[in-house]
Amino acid sequence: MPTPPPTGPLVTRDTVATQLRLLGVEPGEILLVHSSLSSLGWVNGGAVAVVRGLLDALGPAGTLVVPAQSGDLSDPAVWGNPPVPEEWWDRIRATMPPYDPLVTPARGVGVLPETVRTWPGALRSAHPQTSFAAVGPHAREITEGHAPDCRLGELSPLARLEELGARVLLLGAGYATCTCFHLAEYRIPAPRVAVGRPAPGGGWETVVEVSISSEQFDELGHDFERDRTVVRGKVGAAEVRLFPVADAVAYAERWLPLHRPREEDFPYPHV
Repeated sequence: MPTPPPTGPLVTRDTVATQLRLLGVEPGEILLVHSSLSSLGWVNGGAVAVVRGLLDALGPAGTLVVPAQSGDLSDPAVWGNPPVPEEWWDRIRATMPPYDPLVTPARGVGVLPETVRTWPGALRSAHPQTSFAAVGPHAREITEGHAPDCRLGELSPLARLEELGARVLLLGAGYATCTCFHLAEYRIPAPRVAVGRPAPGGGWETVVEVSISSEQFDELGHDFERDRTVVRGKVGAAEVRLFPVADAVAYAERWLPLHRPREEDFPYPHV
């Protein structure tokens, strides 16, 4: 059977820039973007065109930030999508390549973040599992100082984004992807977990971290949007939301203690 024609709309670099400006994206601002490329429609130039459109809307004084996570650098004992045989675990731990911000690909966050990570002039934070990549004048300020035992807390780029007045752009992505909600988890009582990963110099290491989960973020986002100002619109076919990082974090700090289980009932192993 012949391949069916692509479904629209046709989206170009100019489409992205123009519609973001109409939405209220301002030249010179800082945007933390969570994205789904496929939600936009048929994009002429793919992820590269979308990144160029984002940078056009932000202008030379603006800074584009994306999650560049590498969750595959983790303990195979907790893998579930897919799991691996238990008899492989020790060998995987012994041979897993350590994190290299210049080489380790972003995984599980879509095509756009990997495109930003490899963009000329892009900088990437140092955490081996929950890094962020940034392009623009504030890139170094945002990505520096990401502590190896602070995935998404006060010593991560999220706290810098909050301080700098950044906004979140959900570009065809839902609230379940909204990493800034995790910053609130570090500010409320939460269990701590042992997190395994390859050590920087080779071998294996375990660090104790705050337990994080995006399991209820869609529900949290629904309530946040109901109670706070969220700009909504479209870019191509994608539903888009735009809001300040600080507003989302402050709301989550109040919401999570009311809707999360108590620490002793928390559904994740803790130490």
